[in-house]
Amino acid sequence: MGGPEVWLREFGVDALAFLVSACLVAAYYVMLLARTRRDPTSSIHGVNELARGQWVKHVMANPSKDVMAVQTLRNFIMGASLMATTAAFLILGTLSLTGQAESIGRSWHVSNLYGSSSPELWILKVLCLLAVFIVAFFAFAMAIRLANHVVFMVNVPGPSSHPALSPEGVADRLNSAGRNFATGMRAFFFAVPLVFWLFGPLFLVVATAGLVFALHRIDRIASV
Repeated sequence: MGGPEVWLREFGVDALAFLVSACLVAAYYVMLLARTRRDPTSSIHGVNELARGQWVKHVMANPSKDVMAVQTLRNFIMGASLMATTAAFLILGTLSLTGQAESIGRSWHVSNLYGSSSPELWILKVLCLLAVFIVAFFAFAMAIRLANHVVFMVNVPGPSSHPALSPEGVADRLNSAGRNFATGMRAFFFAVPLVFWLFGPLFLVVATAGLVFALHRIDRIASV
């Protein structure tokens, strides 16, 4: 009988804060998608994909650029490797928090004025944070994998009869690597509000609003 009331009293504020935060992020991406459908180059993601496509065409049309291409791709792979390693360390660090739910949760919830200090909710928060870091790790790992493919494809001599080895096909593979890299970075960004959620639901909402504002500035092309 009193189950739902007890649940709402204990976890209702945290659930509401999470819902508000999710709606803020969803609303931002809906607006971003609508804007990029009207003009793909209105966001930095569209401009980056356009630049990568033109770069591949230029490299494949000029065999003398093969050394520069390999160096550029090597730098990309090194950056993705660094971020994947960072994600792996963050996964290990987050896992260490799960065994200290009661002690850390009690001290970290000192500033929690409205939310629950339940150890079960603390575990759920840490699991959400862990899931984000795992997504980041796999996204960066996929970026490395795809960029390694491009290292060989971009140096294929002469026109190829296979569409996967055409400049458009190679550019599509490189853009897939770029999108995976961007996904990993976004996962890191989304980890920030989840970290603040450990201190209370109000911090989650404020951090999410700040993140959405920052993403608006980051994604937007200044001239648009």
